[in-house]
Amino acid sequence: MIDFNQIPSPCYVMEEKLFRNNLSLIKNVAEQAGVTIILAFKAFSMWKTFPIVREYIRYSTASSRFEAQLAFEEMGSPAHTYSPAYTEADFPVILKYSSHVTFNSLSQFQRFYPMVQADGNRVSCGIRINPEFSGVETDLYNPCAPGSRMGIIRDLLGETLPEGIEGLHFHTLCESTSYDLERTLTEVEKRFGHFLPHIKWLNMGGGHLMTRKGYDTAHLIRLLQSFKARYPHLEIIMEPGSAFAWQTGFLLTTVVDIVENHGIQTAVIDASFTCHMPDCLEMPYKPVIRFATDAVEGKTTYRIGGNSCLSGDYMGDWSFDQPLQPGDKIIFEDMIHYTIVKTNMFNGIPHPSLVLWTKEDQLKILRTFTYEDYKNRMD
Repeated sequence: MIDFNQIPSPCYVMEEKLFRNNLSLIKNVAEQAGVTIILAFKAFSMWKTFPIVREYIRYSTASSRFEAQLAFEEMGSPAHTYSPAYTEADFPVILKYSSHVTFNSLSQFQRFYPMVQADGNRVSCGIRINPEFSGVETDLYNPCAPGSRMGIIRDLLGETLPEGIEGLHFHTLCESTSYDLERTLTEVEKRFGHFLPHIKWLNMGGGHLMTRKGYDTAHLIRLLQSFKARYPHLEIIMEPGSAFAWQTGFLLTTVVDIVENHGIQTAVIDASFTCHMPDCLEMPYKPVIRFATDAVEGKTTYRIGGNSCLSGDYMGDWSFDQPLQPGDKIIFEDMIHYTIVKTNMFNGIPHPSLVLWTKEDQLKILRTFTYEDYKNRMD
């Protein structure tokens, strides 16, 4: 039982038991399907929990030189790296810390492949393809929207892959189902199937939310097994991010003030949507608050406002059983993935603390943030 009085505010709290449940499910899917599932840092990179992750999976995927170095140093293995664009300054570092490098365009491959050759072809190179299909409805998160800069469409790839390309990579999903993957694979085989006998690996990207309640993992396993039966020489790689940290913890905040304007009561908290929950504003989506519901007529209802000076730093409305008071706790559920990796210090607002609630029901503070963290960003 979590003792909220022990937890500093604001604070991201990861629950180790829930995290291990997700890791166990992911490992089971990988073993039954005969595929490699790796952790995508872009959704979750709380590296002080990587010793737990390494008990279940060995590898991770990076999208920058910093993430690649983090993979090498803290996961203890080289990264599978993809970036929309590499630079001469970054690529030697990428090469040093990676086992696989995926290029977003043929021009990028041609520009940097000589460095791979000079390194003894130690790194396996791939190209990102764009099957021009996605079930993702929000364009901000849809890598296959018309005009997308992500990946090479079939018409521009030619009939043969350049020498040195050993793999293909696609990413079409976002918090999606196995049936969305099935539809994607149909398009991939239709457009790029003639390349598959000539490569060593196929990276199916992220967005596979296999730890969400109701996700059909049995269908996913059958789908992957069937695909592997058609292409037994291929190593299949999947790199979900959200699935690892899905429903594994919360953001604890505290009400600082209650203000009213034209009949709307806003509870101002000691955290910020724009600083600490940016996906709520970008997607947008309304998070779940523990012990609250969507607005109910006749119940005490509040808009929740962040503590930055951005006018749009708010969400609402929620109803509560009792009126809120300064000092009350507001707990936002499922705030571990795509939150910590996106936090910023706009307005000089500090990051929430990072806490692990261990499987022994002990509070372990992983990190708190100070003025120096803010000041050093401006050095």
